[in-house]
Amino acid sequence: KRKNLDAAYQQLLGYREGLGNPPLLIVSDMNRIEIHTNFTNTDPRVIAFNLSDFRDNPFHYSKILLDVFRNPDALHPNRDPRHITATAAEKFGEVAQALRDLDHDPNQVARFLNRLIFCLFAESMQLFQNDTRMPHRPLTVALQNLNRQPERARERFAALFEAMARRDVYDYGPYPIPWFNGGLFDESAPTETFPLTGDLVDILLETSELDWSRIDPAIFGTLFERGLDPARRSQIGAHYTDPDNIMRVVEPVVVRPLRREFEALRAELEPERRSVEEQPAPYGANGALEMDAPSPDSPTGRIRAFHDRLAAVRVLDPACGSGNFLYVAMRELKQLEDELIRWADSAFSIKTLHRRIGPANLLGIDIDQFAVDLTRMSLWIGDIQWALQQGYQHLPSPILSAIDQIECRDAILAEDAEGNPTPAEWPAAEFIVGNPPFLGGKLIRKAVGDEKIERLREVWHPLISGNSDLCTYWHEQARRQISGGKTRRAGLLATTSITQQVNLPVLERIAESGGIFSAWRNEPWAPDGAAVRIAIVAQDDGAESELTLDGEPANQINPDLTQEAYMGGARRLQENAAYSYRGGIRAGPFDIPYDDGRRMLNAPPNVNGRPNSDVVFPLLIGRDLAQRWSERFVIDFGEERTMAQAAQYELPFEHVKAEVKPWRERNPNPEHPEEWWQHFVPQRKMRDAIASLPRWIATPETSTHRFFSWITDNSVPDVSVVVLLRSDDFAFGVLASRAHSLWSLAQASRIGAGDDPRYMPTRTFLTFPFPWPLDTPDEALSDSQIEHRDAIGAVAASLNNQREAWLNPPNLDPTELRQHTMTNLYNDPPTWLEIAHREVDEAVFAAYGWPADLSDDEILERLLELNLERAED
Repeated sequence: KRKNLDAAYQQLLGYREGLGNPPLLIVSDMNRIEIHTNFTNTDPRVIAFNLSDFRDNPFHYSKILLDVFRNPDALHPNRDPRHITATAAEKFGEVAQALRDLDHDPNQVARFLNRLIFCLFAESMQLFQNDTRMPHRPLTVALQNLNRQPERARERFAALFEAMARRDVYDYGPYPIPWFNGGLFDESAPTETFPLTGDLVDILLETSELDWSRIDPAIFGTLFERGLDPARRSQIGAHYTDPDNIMRVVEPVVVRPLRREFEALRAELEPERRSVEEQPAPYGANGALEMDAPSPDSPTGRIRAFHDRLAAVRVLDPACGSGNFLYVAMRELKQLEDELIRWADSAFSIKTLHRRIGPANLLGIDIDQFAVDLTRMSLWIGDIQWALQQGYQHLPSPILSAIDQIECRDAILAEDAEGNPTPAEWPAAEFIVGNPPFLGGKLIRKAVGDEKIERLREVWHPLISGNSDLCTYWHEQARRQISGGKTRRAGLLATTSITQQVNLPVLERIAESGGIFSAWRNEPWAPDGAAVRIAIVAQDDGAESELTLDGEPANQINPDLTQEAYMGGARRLQENAAYSYRGGIRAGPFDIPYDDGRRMLNAPPNVNGRPNSDVVFPLLIGRDLAQRWSERFVIDFGEERTMAQAAQYELPFEHVKAEVKPWRERNPNPEHPEEWWQHFVPQRKMRDAIASLPRWIATPETSTHRFFSWITDNSVPDVSVVVLLRSDDFAFGVLASRAHSLWSLAQASRIGAGDDPRYMPTRTFLTFPFPWPLDTPDEALSDSQIEHRDAIGAVAASLNNQREAWLNPPNLDPTELRQHTMTNLYNDPPTWLEIAHREVDEAVFAAYGWPADLSDDEILERLLELNLERAED
């Protein structure tokens, strides 16, 4: 007990050669069991669990231990369910591609292969035979025969599918075939079968050797969707949504409230359990417990009532994709039901409860018929696999129940009788979970087309902005379901930009009409084989009192997914409106390397007599502010120059003609200007304002540290730079203070793996209340305000001078100079920098009339109060 298992494993390694190099090496401290695989020519795999895990999933861990002693090869890394699933998906992808290359209809190919997939699963699960001593593998036998006669594939498969669809027991060769049906083999919806080449028969025979009983339903749909879709074949080996991540949604939304009810029932009935144990149970001759119809208040009556309640649960995924969320929800409901059945038996000798949870408890919507078919397949496989693995030997007839409640339709748009767009209706379901499409506002039009964009705006405006992320429609509809009493709780994924200003009203309505009880703000996810960052938002009607944020208990969850003072209620201040911009958007390779830029700038005057410096400028991007200038220039002809006028700047124009024009043609966007030589968003008003100032303030849009820099040249700021049109040290000092830093963090959105805060002009700067309105003329300032202004300006100038001296020391080796960056300076701030910032903070707090020792929350509360006062004025 309580020994070091790592040391024990190292000791065990010394024994393995003398023991014949066994395939499994196991260590245990009487509580934890660690199984290290040791198969030849494979990387070792560790399967570890504690005895307490048996309580939560007894059959899973019992199966592992049974395999240890009876079938060690089942733990071979290449027989891991995920490996098997990926291998099967890859092989079926090859068959799908070959059939498509013969110009067969892709939907018919997919449905045909779905049938083959299920047949292989049925063979491994021994669903075709009544006597397990006589394995019956009709598809494998047919494939073996087709090796000699591949041209007979069509008739062989058609005969097998027909046999599986027949209500009566129907023979296929020498064996009877049970009734499967369920829609997959329904005679009323015949599916094309296809002739196969010998190579394709060989591939299918190879897949028939896999242990399909070990397929992983949680990832089955995703991997097979990639395998059967030519555009996504390369993603089979890539990341997929892990079931543990799905549980971040399913557990708090579905499992937690049901398990809470179950535990409350067990606690209430525990005293009555003891009284039952003191009396002999009245068993009859057949072993069943003899009793009259139970009273609703008796233990039996209450247990049956809770079982009825579980059986009535419905879980909806309104963007079900290939069904992984629905499968995980079904698995958890089954586990809870099984615990109830076994507890009822052990505690009260109730033997009349039978499993009732299955695919009928799951509802789904998806716009893609192929995804709907895979969802149904995942649920069928998962239901059968779970039942047989738990020891339930009797399957229903037909084996496959119809799953018509997985619908193929648009989840957010519908049409009325006259063809007018209207919000789509969702069926009533106690719980909603899912993963809506990950599309930001600017990408929606390209993905769904102009017509649908206009219909969305017609139906959902003004509740949802036309620039909102696509997932916000699902979150808003889930809120409506809850407000209308059709749903109790919902948990949906979102882009991390869900808390940005354009999306935030959706979360604010959720908080107002109910509440957010669980959220993750910035988590890794892997849809479509690409690692991204996502948020998770779980909502209800406000009844849930146990709140969690990023997996930790929370006192409250604000609409911006924070638990501190909610800054989302801050309003934009007109007094700040003229001073903040984001840099421009180029939409094409207008930027050029340093050498090309210098060559253009040093060229003789053009045919119009003007130098290229009219249209070639240093390019400033956010990384330049955090590191050092990347020595790139940008060509900008502005909005006013015609093509003929731009062409007079010969070298810059020819570069844009050769690089930007083809790029725009390859990346069509209806919002791009027809004038391909112009930037997409040149921000001309901002550029004109910059030109009138001796200097201006810049900060990176995204940065770990929030700092501000003076820009004194004619640089063109990129969209990753926030421009603040002030040239006074007073404004610079307030922006550099702790007050503004806290405000910018509280108002920031966070996107990306680094979780770095984003400084947004509208949400951050426009809402920030300076000590007095920023547009107050000097003559309107009081003597006290002038004194504070000058004090802030003095310490701000000192801060900037000290930083510049550190960033650009004279005569420093270029290699070492590259290390003198804002990022490095603030990553490990020296004492002089801390003192300089402290002096700025003290001067700024004095201007506000605040003590210098306020806590962060107190500072934010005072700033919010001042913001609301100013907005009211």
